[in-house]
Amino acid sequence: MQRRDLTEGPITRTLLVFALPILGGNVLQSLNGSVNAIWVGRFLGEEALTAIANANNVMFFLLGAIFGFGMASTILVGQAMGRKDLPGAREVIGSAATFFLSLSVVLSAAGLLLARPVLAWMGTPADAMPLAVPYLRIIFLALPLLYAFSFLSAILRGAGDTRTPFVFLLLAVLLDIVLVPLLMFGVGPLPEMGMAGSAMATLLANAIALPAMLTWLRHRRNPLWIGRHERHLYRLDLVIVRTLVAKGVPMGAQMVLVSAAMIAMITMVNRYGTETTAAYGAALQLWTYVQMPAMAIGAACSSMAAQNVGAGNWDRVAGTTRAGVGFNFLMTGLLIAPLILLDRYTLAMFMPEGSASLEIARHLNHIAVWSFLFFGVTFVIAGVVRSTGAVIPPLVILVAALWGVRVPFANLLQPQLGVDAIWWSFPVSAFVSMVLSVGYYHWGRWREATMLPVDPDTVAIPSEIPAQPPAPVADQGVRVEEDPAGEPAVTLPR
Repeated sequence: MQRRDLTEGPITRTLLVFALPILGGNVLQSLNGSVNAIWVGRFLGEEALTAIANANNVMFFLLGAIFGFGMASTILVGQAMGRKDLPGAREVIGSAATFFLSLSVVLSAAGLLLARPVLAWMGTPADAMPLAVPYLRIIFLALPLLYAFSFLSAILRGAGDTRTPFVFLLLAVLLDIVLVPLLMFGVGPLPEMGMAGSAMATLLANAIALPAMLTWLRHRRNPLWIGRHERHLYRLDLVIVRTLVAKGVPMGAQMVLVSAAMIAMITMVNRYGTETTAAYGAALQLWTYVQMPAMAIGAACSSMAAQNVGAGNWDRVAGTTRAGVGFNFLMTGLLIAPLILLDRYTLAMFMPEGSASLEIARHLNHIAVWSFLFFGVTFVIAGVVRSTGAVIPPLVILVAALWGVRVPFANLLQPQLGVDAIWWSFPVSAFVSMVLSVGYYHWGRWREATMLPVDPDTVAIPSEIPAQPPAPVADQGVRVEEDPAGEPAVTLPR
């Protein structure tokens, strides 16, 4: 589980090997949600399925809200590792960890008090409320664990390690899948918790997987590990916190805008009746998996570009972009082709036999699924340009594509095209987004953006950062001594 130096080696192979665990993690999380929904829906009834759908909307919003902070942490750590500034990376990790933990505790406490009012505000059906409230309260209890796992995965990606987060995410998912039926039905000495057992399974799985990952990193003497003699690094650095907020909020806002646009689209679809909405819902199930390669490659490109920006390897940043776009077309295209050729069978998995919605779903899928090729290019380019700290232009491009093209296109052309205006709005807006992104990549000033100011006179740049120190020295291979001024000085093993 050693970190990968993304500033060296063949670009194409390095990017692919780095991206595959991210893709695997995305698939694992989606499968975990699907398995939990199957248990709840098939054995606890429609009220339970409605309850978990409403509660999960809250959970996904909370996790999406920290997406930007996680990406900002990934970029900061990646740039520091690229310029071989291990002390700087540790300073970012210490401040960011305190920020994340504090934020998660505050949100967790607020959620425990506001779970019922939030669900009522969302219009959760009355018969589902008794199930949704305890479920959501347990999710809020698990929130600090979920945030910590997400943060730790982000900084490891920034340092070039995607395998360690994948392995421990796999552990968490397997534990979750095993614990859900045991806690739902009260197998053996375990209590019968009903739907709340699904949330408790998530809490327990992360309560085991997170300490296991921390123990592993400490045991392996990971160079990013902050030992007991370096606890001063956990003090909040206001410059770092301001950067996390200033750069993270625009990136997190992108998730909010996408969610809002999807709500606007399904509101329009609902006007055409249950059959059309069911067809759209079935297509969305497939699209969840179609977009995964682009998202994984985009995240990998962001980490890889960040390290090379830190190292000043601009040719390699350009090579990362080209490789990412190429992989997007290859991997996304390989998914789209069978979904077009076999969509009669793949879409039927989500519908009753003989459903009238099937032909509607096939029709809209033929029109809209190609948009993910364009979406992937945008995601890759956005990941690269964000690696320098240019976070506002990708947000502006997203606003223009979704709210300047997709929603107005679908609204204004329905009198002429009917429901097809909604389906065509996906590829049209995705193409516009791709064109704007490519234009900004070539002619924009993203290369001049910065995350944190770097003073070359104060940053210690060791000649080499070992992926794994050869022997334990003091605590985790790091010795802290007092310099003549009385300040702690970090001595790294060579």
